[in-house]
Amino acid sequence: MSYLSIRDLDLKGKRVFIRVDFNVPLQKNEAGVMEITSDKRIKASLPTIQYALEHGAGVILASHLGRPKGKPNPEMSLKPVAARLQELLGRPVKMAADCIGPEVEAQRPAPGEVLLLENLRFHPEEEKNDPAFAKKLASLCDVYVNDAFGSAHRAHASTEGMVRFVPKAAAGLLMEAELKYLGMATTNPARPSVAILGGAKVSDKIEIIRNLGKVVDKLLIGGAMAYTFLKAQGLPIGKSLVEDDKLELAKSLLAELGAKLMLPVDHVVVSGIAAGAANEVVETIANGKIGVDIGPKTIDAYSKVIATAKTVIWNGPMGIFEKPPFDAGTVALAKAVAASGAVSIVGGGDSEKAIKAAGVTSKITHVSTGGGASLEFLAGIQLPGVAALNR
Repeated sequence: MSYLSIRDLDLKGKRVFIRVDFNVPLQKNEAGVMEITSDKRIKASLPTIQYALEHGAGVILASHLGRPKGKPNPEMSLKPVAARLQELLGRPVKMAADCIGPEVEAQRPAPGEVLLLENLRFHPEEEKNDPAFAKKLASLCDVYVNDAFGSAHRAHASTEGMVRFVPKAAAGLLMEAELKYLGMATTNPARPSVAILGGAKVSDKIEIIRNLGKVVDKLLIGGAMAYTFLKAQGLPIGKSLVEDDKLELAKSLLAELGAKLMLPVDHVVVSGIAAGAANEVVETIANGKIGVDIGPKTIDAYSKVIATAKTVIWNGPMGIFEKPPFDAGTVALAKAVAASGAVSIVGGGDSEKAIKAAGVTSKITHVSTGGGASLEFLAGIQLPGVAALNR
């Protein structure tokens, strides 16, 4: 897919509207003031903002934060973000009182200045992709850049609607990296290509399994969704989580993918789910037992496949990752991916936590910033925020 990049734009003396993803986690401190608990998303946007400033642009930044349901909510204001961004950039960041209107228009930034608009979702028209609202946003700028991959699967006014009202629309550096790595992994991967898919439900990952099944050489399945596949094969799964209404679908996917699809051969099981619960490793799950992680034989088999890979795509944990020691399978595979030397693309919050827990983040080629967006991309769904960019 070809689209304009911010690198293709002449930014000198222009006002550039950058749609960023500043949907950061906030919590109240003891003084009752909202504080950012992770600035990872702000840091991810810095290369694009700095690029625009270095090339002589005045920068307008826009984002949503939380779900304020179309009306102002002081607890979801972007003010704490403006303060943190100012520290990270080492230059003033002006905070607008709103995202549209005469007051905002009067604050349009000169070259080298940065203006952060207030939460876009304080207006219901943002999520409704209202053309009049989109036009007002577009009137603030000369060129538009989308760097919010995490919101690219939403056809909202700031991600899709306003593109119709600007002369040029391009991808930011973060968006460009996401499209490069996810695009390569799903269309033209270096081979052997391996996908690791975990998580609770087959239903959440059907289209990803189907889409990646056409592309990769091996699909390694873990997490609770493995039990739906195992039950579809007629194997005992005890009290493990299963989607009985998806058994026929699992059977058809097993037939469709054949030897490409690998399932766990042993399991860590418990009688009741709790952190530190007494557990054992079994190959056949007895009645009353619950599978909570992949076992050592599966870790070994999967690790051997990963070791041969040139491309690895990973989404979802191999077990109840949030309750140690049932994170062992996920952490072991994270280490195997890091050791493989393959081009590795990791998407989804739990997979990201796993590579962090395994201490291998620096050895992963690309960690996707977009949960829902990366899932839809891997499923082969066209993202409105990407489709809108100028070819």
